[in-house]
Amino acid sequence: MAEVGIRDVAAYVGVSIATVSNALHRPYRVSKETVARVMQAIDELGYVPNVAARQLRAGRSGVLGMAVHNLVNPFFSQVVLGVEEVAERSGYSLIVGNSYASREREVRYLELFERLRLDGILIAPVGDDLSGLDLFSRRRPPVVLVDQEDPTGVYPSVSLDDVHGGGLAAQHLLAAGARHIAFVGGPLQVAQIRDRLAGCRQVVEAAGARFTEILTPPLTVRSGREVGDRLAGMAEADRPDGVFVPNDEAALGVLQSLISRRISVPGEIAIVGYDDIDFAAAAIVPLTSVRQPAYEMGARAAEMVLQALSGEAERLTSVRFEPELVARRSTHELAAAPR
Repeated sequence: MAEVGIRDVAAYVGVSIATVSNALHRPYRVSKETVARVMQAIDELGYVPNVAARQLRAGRSGVLGMAVHNLVNPFFSQVVLGVEEVAERSGYSLIVGNSYASREREVRYLELFERLRLDGILIAPVGDDLSGLDLFSRRRPPVVLVDQEDPTGVYPSVSLDDVHGGGLAAQHLLAAGARHIAFVGGPLQVAQIRDRLAGCRQVVEAAGARFTEILTPPLTVRSGREVGDRLAGMAEADRPDGVFVPNDEAALGVLQSLISRRISVPGEIAIVGYDDIDFAAAAIVPLTSVRQPAYEMGARAAEMVLQALSGEAERLTSVRFEPELVARRSTHELAAAPR
């Protein structure tokens, strides 16, 4: 389908192009009725004003676009903050689209970014399918993946060593005295979840400990509570004494459920989360977590895009951060607790 332009909107309403332009940018010059008709036509036709058109001669829009799959998650909020502050210091604005873990929404945002001719693109992808980035193959703005690597090596990225992060969680639970560790997470279409699972499993199996995998829908406080209810209902002989949840929100849900059902944390079940969001330290039982440097990751990704735009780097090199385990009370007392 051909892209809708301002001329199409004018023809649809039956007014001049100048009138449509005034309705958009100088509404005081036309009647309220005309403005309303133009806005209705824009909505019905799906017209997206090309905000970069006024700057085509300069070849820049002055705007970056970022798509994330869960802006509600405090981790991604911090990533976006890092991107935004670096961009602003360089005179760029940022448009953020939240895909809500929907591949279709993600592609729609990428299509919007291309129609707007944004200067650079940052994306925390929903899954492994990066074909939506083919939209930029003709114009080739700099594209950087955030919190995920491109297995094909086409796109540079800023990511974390999640296999190592999962291993750190398992090592800590084992050192705390856990002998039956459960990994609670999903969906496995998400590369980060798969990597954290792989790292955890490797360490647990190498230690000869018991390992249980509990798959969930997308990790939220609600899904964590549901798993906590399930754990609380298990017979003590079958119940894991260590739980690794690769997302702090869901880990806090597990913690909340267990405490409400009078299961001692960490006396009966120790819990490790992932991301080290601010709420982890503030929980009723402060949560041990594998820290991702969210702000720093976002800032570095923005710097990479700006380096490409300024011509400082002909080819961007991917950056991988190392995770850090932050120990708190949700794991500290397990070894000393009566079994």
